[in-house]
Amino acid sequence: MTERAQLFQEFLGASPWANSNATALAGDASRRRYHRLMDRSSGRYAIAMDAPPEAGEDVRPFLNVAAYLRDLGLSAPEIYAADEANGFLILEDFGTDLYDVVCAQKPRLEPELYDAAVDVLIHIASSTPLDGAADYAPLMTDLALSCYRWYAEPVLDRDMSTEREAARAALTPLLATLGHARATILRDYHAQNLLWLPDRTGPSRVGLLDFQDAMIGHPAYDLISLTTDARRDVPIAIQNRCLARFSNGLNLNPVDFSRDAAICSVQRNLRILMIFARMSLHFARPHYVGLIPRVWAHLQRDLDHPDLAALAHLIRAHLPEPTKETLQCLKEKCGTIPTLQ
Repeated sequence: MTERAQLFQEFLGASPWANSNATALAGDASRRRYHRLMDRSSGRYAIAMDAPPEAGEDVRPFLNVAAYLRDLGLSAPEIYAADEANGFLILEDFGTDLYDVVCAQKPRLEPELYDAAVDVLIHIASSTPLDGAADYAPLMTDLALSCYRWYAEPVLDRDMSTEREAARAALTPLLATLGHARATILRDYHAQNLLWLPDRTGPSRVGLLDFQDAMIGHPAYDLISLTTDARRDVPIAIQNRCLARFSNGLNLNPVDFSRDAAICSVQRNLRILMIFARMSLHFARPHYVGLIPRVWAHLQRDLDHPDLAALAHLIRAHLPEPTKETLQCLKEKCGTIPTLQ
């Protein structure tokens, strides 16, 4: 047994869940690991999170954001036990009805699920922002343009500093026009981080996961995370329904909001392009490369907005399309870039 496993067993043994069986669950893109616990006496379930501090994980933001969301009446997991120093939590188990699973099994429920997910975002955007949360705006340009470092340069095998700076000159003023519409954004709000809880009411029917990276940003950000999902195809009718419901719910000008949403979507999808390429090149997880064509399609659609024409010209000139050869290149270079610098 490793030292980490021993620490986990000690934490579990000192908790109310000492008499439980633990089953490993599939992880995410982080270094966190999860187990489903089943108490042998009561039959109750919980989720154990193992977030190693030595790997850069920190459970305190999760606890902070969970408390904020629960105070808003939303369904963030209840915390049953916590060891902040060693990075262990025992959380409420929302079950297995992830949005993408429910939508695949019962497509007739898709409008209801997405309406509820939008209502969560309307509620958050209408509430006082998370106290002490950092501002996302200063990070947006660099995060978007890191796709040159992690996607374009490895494929084209050349330095692209000049092209990146040209894109910066076009992107930065667009992001500046987003103005001062500020809200708490969870930043990873999509169908594999949402669970359907039909026995609850209103926005609390949406179980929320993976929100520890919440910041302050434009309220459209999480909406486009939901509608331009990197992991599933959201029907265009559902996308339009979500945008209309959100803008109506917050009394936004639909023309201005459509433009802001396109800018947020381009920024986010450039960033995801970087993340998925980096997951192969640095973290040796090449299966993320297979998600890149969907991200590229989202990016191209939103670059078609007329106000983004100058940026669109540069991005389409600089970044290679995710052809079969491009994707194969990223997979062949799997794990070959050892540093994140």
